[in-house]
Amino acid sequence: MKLINIGYGNMISSSRIVAIVSPEAAPVKRMVQNARDNGMLIDASCGRKTKAVIITDSDHVVLSAVQPETVANRINNRENSDNNEEDGT
Repeated sequence: MKLINIGYGNMISSSRIVAIVSPEAAPVKRMVQNARDNGMLIDASCGRKTKAVIITDSDHVVLSAVQPETVANRINNRENSDNNEEDGT
């Protein structure tokens, strides 16, 4: 299991992430509200402004105070470094 930092010491398993989206769109806001109503919302923003909404394969919705691009870059960097270790470089 590879954990990715989503801000302020919070981690999430990179293999469980389905999508990382901006919280500005109305459908995303509805998804967040539905997750909150169903007890499937995890607020990892530590009281700061939500900048990324992470959807997992278990239908949990995670709020993060880190930009979506930053989370995606951390996932990509982690995968690239893991591939380099496997190649022996």
